[in-house]
Amino acid sequence: MLGAVGASAVVSIRPALAQTTASISTCEIPVPDPGRAGQYIAADGKVVPPGTQGAFAPPGRAFKGEEVKRALNGSTLPGTSYEQSRAYTNYIRRLQQGTSGFTCYASLQMPRG
Repeated sequence: MLGAVGASAVVSIRPALAQTTASISTCEIPVPDPGRAGQYIAADGKVVPPGTQGAFAPPGRAFKGEEVKRALNGSTLPGTSYEQSRAYTNYIRRLQQGTSGFTCYASLQMPRG
């Protein structure tokens, strides 16, 4: 009896993992989130007013989860300099629950089995 329950749990978990893996490549993280559109991103990832010295203009498009994953592992985000990419990834690391892009970022942090 226990074996049957265990088997059904495995069957229901695997599609969920497959779906999560697929969603990582398609989910997007806007920088900054739409509620702060037009704001700049400081080197430490904080959102600052446009024109702040040393801060970067928003990238003009949301980054795909797979792009962010590569950047968090040492690559740069597409179309950005090393410094811009670092500022944007610092912003992404600061995302809070309820902020656009947080669910995508959180899914990147989940271990893969």
